[in-house]
Amino acid sequence: MKAGLLVNPKLRDSSALARNAYAIMSEFFEVELERDTAILLNMEGIPLEKLRADFLVSVGGDGTLLWCFQRTEMPILAVNMGNVGYLSESPMENLRCDMEKITSRNYHIDERMKLSILVKGKNIPDAVNEGVIHTAHIAKIRGYKISVDGWTVAELRCDGIIVSTPTGSTCYALSVGSPILDPRLEAFVIAPIAPYKLSARPKVIPASSRITIDILDDEDCILVVDGQCQYPLKGETITFFKSSEYARFIRFSDDVYRFVRDRLPV
Repeated sequence: MKAGLLVNPKLRDSSALARNAYAIMSEFFEVELERDTAILLNMEGIPLEKLRADFLVSVGGDGTLLWCFQRTEMPILAVNMGNVGYLSESPMENLRCDMEKITSRNYHIDERMKLSILVKGKNIPDAVNEGVIHTAHIAKIRGYKISVDGWTVAELRCDGIIVSTPTGSTCYALSVGSPILDPRLEAFVIAPIAPYKLSARPKVIPASSRITIDILDDEDCILVVDGQCQYPLKGETITFFKSSEYARFIRFSDDVYRFVRDRLPV
């Protein structure tokens, strides 16, 4: 098997982390380095989009992991060096043990639904967690029309709207009242942010549906995908639907609720 390695270069002691991870992984696999990771080691590497391996080890936080999923379809073992690391599988000190488990095929692939988004008729990178439409200016609300499969669900004024996958239901959407969805479900959550309407509550929508959000005001807004990419908006219609691709996580346990138990603050 061939493994890929990406270490977030913004981490403290990133060079030492990359050196340690590369040394451990090389005992078990041929290792291909992502370009910025290779720079940390004064070696040759290639952009993640062009890296071809059986799996990728991502060393960083959830943001690093989400950044990777926007650029590759490889299964990813997420090694947490961030704050919460809700989506991550293991700490750095378990890396050697994890490589042994992968060598012995003592793991499984956890496939998570992704969200496709159309802006001005063009696809942008899929989301693993969510797409967020938000006013571009602090303390300025906007008007939105939410439709599902052509039917109007609501017209309201609010700071913004989150369209979340089950994976994202424990992220930004959770902070605005989203229910926690079992990650095995195929569904979306539509969650208004600070709505000026008492009846506006998060709604769970089948993943077979097509969601459209019209920005009713000709004012500046932004679309943020997984906290990684931003796109300016002004009076557009944004469409959300189930992606044909899945985010694939390497897991060593099939207990899907351990993250809720262990990592969400009480």
